[in-house]
Amino acid sequence: MLQSAIRHVTRGLIREPDRFCDGCRRGIWNQAVFLPSTKNNCIIHHWARHLLPTHALTCRTFCVINGMKQRRLYSKSLSFEAMAPVSLNDIKKFLNDNNIKFQQGFACIVLSCPLCCGKGISLDQMDNFFINMTTGMFLCHQCKRSGSWALFQDYVGLIYASRAKSASKTKATTKKKSEQLVKVQLPPAKLDPAYQEDVKVAQELYNNAIPYENIDETTLLRVNDALGVQFKHETMKKYRVRYRDDALLFPCYHIDKSLVGVKSLQLVGEKEECIESQMPRCDQHGGLFGWHTVTRGHEEVVLTASELDAIAANQETKMPALSLPRGISNLPQEALALLEQFKRITLWFNNDVRSWEAAKRFSKKLNEKRCYFIRPKDNQPSPLQALKKGLNLAQILHGSCPVGHKSIVSFRALRQDVLSELSHVSDVAGVKWKKFTQLNKLLKGHRPGELTIFTGPTGSGKTTFMSEYSLDLAMSGVNTLWGSFEIRNVRLAKMMLTQFAQKPLSFFIDEFDHWADKFESLPIYFMTFYGQENLKNVIDTMSHAVYVHDIQHAIIDNVQFMIGMDTRVDRFWRQDLVVSSFRKFATTNNCHVTLVMHPRKVRHAPAQGERV
Repeated sequence: MLQSAIRHVTRGLIREPDRFCDGCRRGIWNQAVFLPSTKNNCIIHHWARHLLPTHALTCRTFCVINGMKQRRLYSKSLSFEAMAPVSLNDIKKFLNDNNIKFQQGFACIVLSCPLCCGKGISLDQMDNFFINMTTGMFLCHQCKRSGSWALFQDYVGLIYASRAKSASKTKATTKKKSEQLVKVQLPPAKLDPAYQEDVKVAQELYNNAIPYENIDETTLLRVNDALGVQFKHETMKKYRVRYRDDALLFPCYHIDKSLVGVKSLQLVGEKEECIESQMPRCDQHGGLFGWHTVTRGHEEVVLTASELDAIAANQETKMPALSLPRGISNLPQEALALLEQFKRITLWFNNDVRSWEAAKRFSKKLNEKRCYFIRPKDNQPSPLQALKKGLNLAQILHGSCPVGHKSIVSFRALRQDVLSELSHVSDVAGVKWKKFTQLNKLLKGHRPGELTIFTGPTGSGKTTFMSEYSLDLAMSGVNTLWGSFEIRNVRLAKMMLTQFAQKPLSFFIDEFDHWADKFESLPIYFMTFYGQENLKNVIDTMSHAVYVHDIQHAIIDNVQFMIGMDTRVDRFWRQDLVVSSFRKFATTNNCHVTLVMHPRKVRHAPAQGERV
């Protein structure tokens, strides 16, 4: 069994040799007992003899624990291996089998962290460990560890295997597993240095800014003119808003009330749009604006799309209000853990169709049983707009409606939706293209829940056009997922970056960082598949992306790589099956799917005088 396990791990080393220390890469296997830290910061070769027979873990997982090559935490590549499907029953069964007590929440399973216990913290004193019930992603706010469900299983198996061996040596076999967990220490969690540096820059930027209540009168007048409304000083002080270099700074706080990010709103003058930016550029820090105002006793909260909306809602209703880091674009699953304590969540976005669709999409993540909506009516705009118009925000909040039962449909339930579509005809038509005006005349707009098939002969520019086509939509805020099976992601990203910059960057290398930083802020994600791939794996990855990143547009280039080369199955029947699967996915997930396909190659009769 040991030799078989070593061969299995060796195959992993061949696939990704850069993730392991020099000893592992050369295939040198120490026979020493497990040690949490080593000279090369790689623990793989210390457990081959003792832990593999007990818990068959892969080398790849162990090196992720304590020896992985540094990567950016906010990579936009989605691999199937990192998101293996998991069900709620599987999660519960694993926790019960390992005697780990847990409580099922609205969107997450809450338990005492099995990984923090080596720090002298009692299991009964902790409830900062969350497991997403849909994806299985775990997150501990105490020890800062996070990862996939498979990684959590390996963590627990590693702890039990280590304690079992130690117990056999000391003959202390009567101890319970939960007691053994308290004394086992894992290597400390490691964060990406680039991400940590961004957090330090954000903290320094915020600490050097001026509190809002200390702004001089002249500057305050300019700020009020740019915002179009005057906020109360006590409310801005409560939310710790600061000012620096003609920009308002909004802090994002972690569950432990520590500053983990800053949102900047650059004021460019009256009647002009304010420029938003954030540091770090990713939203995976798990922080929310306004979180420091929340206490454990709060059971109700208002979620808004912007920081100013949250301030306006709290100022007029006195209800705790938080804003999402990326507005209606995405509800990161890291934020679900923070929102777990609330029994009622009111989603108060703008009164347009896209905001309404986002509210319905987010309610599925948050659990529809506790979600309430502010329906999109002309007299029920976003909190900031309602404050500017002098509307009664408390009355609007009081009129929030719960989510209806998904199996019950009546005209009374649809009445407001019908009115909304009649009132916003242009918005219902979809997102307009900025570069392809002829498409706007032909298709009216890009709408969710539909399927588009784009075809053309080899070399006609299908991928090039789809790159520009999807880039246009992404620049309008449409979350996009690319599945490029024909060309690699690096080549695709290079082409999209060149189109985005509108110049050949190979001749302007010094401008690369400038355009790359701007391109990185776009909501574009890439699947890591390349070449022939199983249809089920692709659909599972897309489903994961829709849940985690709120994908609204998925491109598959091209479908032929999922049809297969099996001559025993009719290719046209297989093609119909693939298309119908993507059509079902688009309808179920309310996501627009674009399929790139090659046309059927027809043998034409030679023209007169043409050689055969």
